Amino acid sequence: MDELARLEHLRAICLALPETTERLSHGEPTWFIRDKKSFVTFSNRHHGGEFGFWCAAPFGAQDAMITAEPTVFFRPPYVGHRGWVGVRLDLEDVNWEQVQDVVREAFRTVAPSRLAALV
Repeated sequence: MDELARLEHLRAICLALPETTERLSHGEPTWFIRDKKSFVTFSNRHHGGEFGFWCAAPFGAQDAMITAEPTVFFRPPYVGHRGWVGVRLDLEDVNWEQVQDVVREAFRTVAPSRLAALV
C-alpha cells in the first residue's frame, strides 16, 4: 500500500466517526470533532518526523503504548507533552484494526461525553 492509500485509509477511519470534519492544520490533514477540537493530525514526516499520525490519548496511555510497542508508537513533537501519541504508518504491515482502535480512543478522549458514548 502506498503512502496516499495509507492516508486515504486513515481518512476513512476518522470520517466514519460522528460529527467529524477534516481540514488542513499546519499544512497537514487534521480531523476535528464538531469542527472545533482536533483528535487526529496526519504527519507526512512533519519536520523530519515519522510518517503517520498524532492523536489524543487518555491520561497515562502514551507511556504505556510506547513502552509496549516502540516500533509503532512514539512521542510526537509539539503535542507529545500533552499526552498525545504518534502512530507510524510507514511500517510494512500496518495493523489497521489497531489504528482504528487508537483513532476511536482518541475521539472518545476529546469528544463531549454524549458524543463519545456513541463510539
